[in-house]
Amino acid sequence: MATGQELSIRDKKELVTQDEKTVPGRNYVPYADIYETDQALTLVMEMPSVDKKDIDIDLENNILRINGKIDFTKYDGMEPVYTEYNVGHYIRTFTLSSKIDQEHITARVEDGVLTLTLPKVKGAQPRRIAIG
Repeated sequence: MATGQELSIRDKKELVTQDEKTVPGRNYVPYADIYETDQALTLVMEMPSVDKKDIDIDLENNILRINGKIDFTKYDGMEPVYTEYNVGHYIRTFTLSSKIDQEHITARVEDGVLTLTLPKVKGAQPRRIAIG
């Protein structure tokens, strides 16, 4: 964990789109961190209050699209006195390079954090060349 950084409040970034929506509610862009190793990219995204069954991950034409839907019934009957945290669905897309092995992408979700592992194709992984 990084040290020396101050904690600060981050506002949720609402997804701005010209498309018409068929699902009620706001859509937000989830925060993401991407880590790279020699073998893969690891994508970690915050999706609080989204259940595993409510996450859709699609891959088409090198576009990775992630949708997380909130179950609004959890909030029925609640009358907030004060709010800083808006509730809404999550949408994020990434364009994948040809260096990603799209057939072997894996995903898991735990405690509101979605982790995707995007392995690199063999040709994109570094290798050591022996001196003869």
